[in-house]
Amino acid sequence: MPAFLRPAGLAAVLLVLLPLTAQAVQDCELNGQDVNPANGHTTAGKTGLMRCKDRSSGELVREQQLQNGAFVGVVRYYERGKLVKEHSVNARGNMDGPAREFSPATGRVLREAVYDDGHETGLTRSFHPNGQLRRATFYAEPGERAYAQFTERGQLSALRCGDKPLLAPAVDDARLCGFVGSTPSQVELFDAKGIVRTRLAYLAGKRLRSEELYDNGKPAMQDEISGNQRTERRWSSEGIKRREIVYLLLERGAIKRREQEFSEKGTLVREQRWSAAGEPLSDESYYLNGQPRSKAVYGEGSEARTVEITEFHDNGQRAAQGRFAVVSRFRQVPIGLHQRFGDNGTLRAESSYDDKGRVTRERSWDSDGKLERDDEVFEDGSRKAYAR
Repeated sequence: MPAFLRPAGLAAVLLVLLPLTAQAVQDCELNGQDVNPANGHTTAGKTGLMRCKDRSSGELVREQQLQNGAFVGVVRYYERGKLVKEHSVNARGNMDGPAREFSPATGRVLREAVYDDGHETGLTRSFHPNGQLRRATFYAEPGERAYAQFTERGQLSALRCGDKPLLAPAVDDARLCGFVGSTPSQVELFDAKGIVRTRLAYLAGKRLRSEELYDNGKPAMQDEISGNQRTERRWSSEGIKRREIVYLLLERGAIKRREQEFSEKGTLVREQRWSAAGEPLSDESYYLNGQPRSKAVYGEGSEARTVEITEFHDNGQRAAQGRFAVVSRFRQVPIGLHQRFGDNGTLRAESSYDDKGRVTRERSWDSDGKLERDDEVFEDGSRKAYAR
């Protein structure tokens, strides 16, 4: 495919021709002669600055440079006779070099960037209509490397740090991103109303802490890194912690090590733990009165595919206990002896399972501890009194 028809170049050509269809009829001239940019015969071999005006109003709407019949060089667009965009294109039809956009009302610069064969490179800046910096972004392969965004009040609203200061002189990201001194920076992000929404801490470009806030100023979420550990916390709007997750940070990704859930009153209702390899270790839940509800302890080593589960009454006494083979994440098969207890701790029932999860024997006792039933259970579900 010819260079001028490649996707990037084709897009630029379409941008050039778009004003002809999106606006009223234009009359164009080059070096005092009428030309039609949609008809290559009228521009073939010509060099100079083509100027196009709206036929009905006579206002200038576009200027574009030609070199030997090719659209190469500066391109300018106008609204009501005022410059709103200017950039340059190369022989491939891609934007190349400095580019700017202007407010048609005030003439102020709204955006300024530099392109390298259709790709933004280096520092790009955009501005609010009042002239206040809106966003500063640094581009380098493979793309966006760092940015800082501001409200119309001039308050910082978003930040991404690079591996070194990249946004000067538009933004002092050396200070914001913790490249100055040995202590983390303290950064606040604001919304359009001037209210603090996020607090950040950076050291040498790495985010160590992030805290998002509710409208009332209380923390909603916190993400903190210390050494090779990352901790994520969430709160209710009343300031009560509802969740905490701890991760082990690795070169590639992270492994969850502990997760806690809390009730609306802040009491612990569940806690899960995992090994450094990401395998489950335990899963405990609690009643709102603080007593244990259930506890699962996973085997390790040769017992890695088993889990011992204990359930409790709300007075703290055991309600049930048994061992399971872990078949998959969502399926567990009972094995061995399983027991159930009354709320006073007395044994009330027990079942025995083979290694395939089939019950082989069932026994039950009354509240006084007297044996009521002792059955042998067969594969088809039938049973008979266990032979003594």
